[in-house]
Amino acid sequence: MATVLAKTQSPASSGSAPEPEAVVVRFAGDSGDGMQLTGGQFTLSTALAGNDLATFPDFPAEIRAPQGTLFGVSAFQINFGSTAIDTAGDAPDVLVAMNPAALKTNVQALKPGGLIIADSGEFTKRNLEKAKYAVSPLDDGSLAKWDVMAFDISALTLEAVKPFGLGNKEALRCKNMWTLGLALWMFDRDRAPLIQWLKDKFRKNPVLADANIAALNAGHAYGETAELAGPLKQHHLDPAPSPPGLYRTVTGAEAVSLGLVAGAQLAGLKMFFGGYPITPASAILHNLARLKEFGVTTFQAEDEIAAICSAIGASYAGQLGVTSSSGPGIALKGEAMGLAIMTELPLVIVNSQRGGPSTGLPTKTEQSDLYQAVYGRNGDAPLPVIAARSPADAFECAIEACRIAVQFMTPVILLTDGYIANAAEPWAVPDPETFATFPVSFLAEKNGDGVVLPFQRDERGVRPWIKPGTPGLMHRIGGIEKGIDTGAIDYSPAVHQAQTDARKAKIDGVAKSTPAQDVIVGNTAGKLAVVGWGSTYGPITQAVRRARAKGLDVSHIHVRHIWPLPENLGELLKGFDKVLVPEMNTGQFKTVLRDQYLVDARPLTKTSGQPFTIAEIEAAIADQLA
Repeated sequence: MATVLAKTQSPASSGSAPEPEAVVVRFAGDSGDGMQLTGGQFTLSTALAGNDLATFPDFPAEIRAPQGTLFGVSAFQINFGSTAIDTAGDAPDVLVAMNPAALKTNVQALKPGGLIIADSGEFTKRNLEKAKYAVSPLDDGSLAKWDVMAFDISALTLEAVKPFGLGNKEALRCKNMWTLGLALWMFDRDRAPLIQWLKDKFRKNPVLADANIAALNAGHAYGETAELAGPLKQHHLDPAPSPPGLYRTVTGAEAVSLGLVAGAQLAGLKMFFGGYPITPASAILHNLARLKEFGVTTFQAEDEIAAICSAIGASYAGQLGVTSSSGPGIALKGEAMGLAIMTELPLVIVNSQRGGPSTGLPTKTEQSDLYQAVYGRNGDAPLPVIAARSPADAFECAIEACRIAVQFMTPVILLTDGYIANAAEPWAVPDPETFATFPVSFLAEKNGDGVVLPFQRDERGVRPWIKPGTPGLMHRIGGIEKGIDTGAIDYSPAVHQAQTDARKAKIDGVAKSTPAQDVIVGNTAGKLAVVGWGSTYGPITQAVRRARAKGLDVSHIHVRHIWPLPENLGELLKGFDKVLVPEMNTGQFKTVLRDQYLVDARPLTKTSGQPFTIAEIEAAIADQLA
């Protein structure tokens, strides 16, 4: 996490040759090699240097796969530069491979002519066998289309930390800091913030702090030596132009957490979060647990059902109830969502989507819960659905989910995914004064003729919120169908028809309070609209920009409010000859658009657990306009 003051002027690059505007680096190693920590700290140094950036952490699904195996590889990719960055990059320019398995699983993604930095000390006979190599790729010529710098990082690390008397196993844990030091040298990064971070992290064990700092410095110094005799060169990238202000790097999970707290504050409510640990949603619980001073209560429940039911109870009591999970946990919460819809209580449900079904791909990203969010409950049970498009955007989306929940007395689903939850990007910290408040008003006196009518609806179809224990306002709510206005149990045919229609009309009416759909890139009519939602935003934006630069008539529309859809979206889509919908599922939003607007939306689908590349969408655009 980094906080920096952005500058409007950039210093000139060192050297006479023009520097690249952006570079993509991927760190890959065993899940015990600290690649996520290395990538995270390199991200911090990049943010402090003023570059724009986007990251993509890629974890193995196994809790701890056997060391050195192909399915135990952990990777962290960062795209950074002196220009606007919207994605973590298609193909890396630099691959840092800490063992043979890391090389094998990642090398084919590397650009031709890219640089491989390999720890030759890990290319032992045993590790080569684990990675299914018959002979070392460092020796057989199979890496000829890339530049290769292979050196014994393990031995160099041991030598650097030798004065500190660490055991061999503990000493080798400093390898990631040696590697980070080399990366900091390569891209002209300041070591001082990282050195301070190490001192703070190991404050209670200064020997470990000093050893890691020594490894960091040794890797940095090695870069200068290696430059003399090989393809390893130092690159300086100027800061990206950006408006002045306070910036920090933020992950999607952090942004959601901060947005939920902000939303509760804007509503004038305390917040109760009931959650159960599940990848990749757990980070929201971890972040909110540190924000108690803002009126946040966190509860780690024994299961998913208890988590959402406790949040519903908090909303009944007059707080903002929030819960979160991923696909399998959202399925378990389905019945309780129906209860929140029937009782018409505000509730925010965050779904950090992952690959499915069942356990599926627990650490990989996907957008395959859209049907579940829009349709996935028993009975006619409509609720609003919002989708964040990036880590930073998740902050405003969380506030919007809170607003809709309390203003319309309804549960709201906020969709993120594994990529958004774990990835990081710079975020301009907003001025709190710029956000409009939406304070809650609780019913304080009887609203009928001497009686309480807990389901009497206003002009928007919204019932009052009544705190239990309010004198004279005793009332009953529950999951069984209830009488109009009174809330008394009544499941007669006419009443159920009327209440079903009323609940639907209330949710349909949410669209009147949301902005009209805009066009991100391009014109409001033309030959092709690429319609996206969620984390496909970055690659679609870049692909459409590239296609338009080639003279193609294409526009990008990105939908935040998935349900109900923006009121003008149908007319907007009818202004285009063709509609292409890229999404990381088998075509779910495409089906929604076809159903609602009778447009011939064409799917571009991907369910590999990896985000779309810019090139994939660019090729699909060219194909549609061929």
